[in-house]
Amino acid sequence: MALQSAIETQAARQPIHSPALANPSDALLMVHRLARLRGEWLPQHTVFLDNRQMQGRPGFFVLTPLRLEGSSAVVVVQRGWVARDFIERTRLPPVPTPAGIVDVQGRIAPWPSQLYAFEGSERGSIRQNVDQDSWSAEVGSTLSPVSVLQTQGADDGLSRQWPVVVTGVDKHHGYAFQWFGLAVLISALYVWYQFVRRQSPT
Repeated sequence: MALQSAIETQAARQPIHSPALANPSDALLMVHRLARLRGEWLPQHTVFLDNRQMQGRPGFFVLTPLRLEGSSAVVVVQRGWVARDFIERTRLPPVPTPAGIVDVQGRIAPWPSQLYAFEGSERGSIRQNVDQDSWSAEVGSTLSPVSVLQTQGADDGLSRQWPVVVTGVDKHHGYAFQWFGLAVLISALYVWYQFVRRQSPT
């Protein structure tokens, strides 16, 4: 419950703006906070993370680095989800990426979760996972240790129905109630068969 409260407190704070993310030492303290960034996309470094789902449908998470305005800092933006072509699996869907300075709204998040992959850094547009160090070398700048889940943007065909972050406290309470109810039922049956029923006249 304390963790859930901390997440909600972070989300309720004032949005973070671009300059704050330029300092990587403070970035990890900003996870779950809202963000309003301004910068320039680096579309040549866009990565399509394979085998990602949104609302039970398989496809890609589209990740594009964003160079923050007035800074050399680069933040990876998880722009959204798009379905893949199951007939030609290497065909990438078109994702419009505007040139010039853009405004991005979202929330601070850790890097995308790692799926099982063979040893070695991946290359190319379609990848199973992204590694911060190797991708930083490709981009030519050190990438921020956090990413941004984009929540608003232009009509680019991407779905942004990101799952709500919950700690599962309510589910655990439900399990506890079920076990408590089962224990009460077993106790009641034991009393009935061991004492009440034996003393009842036949």
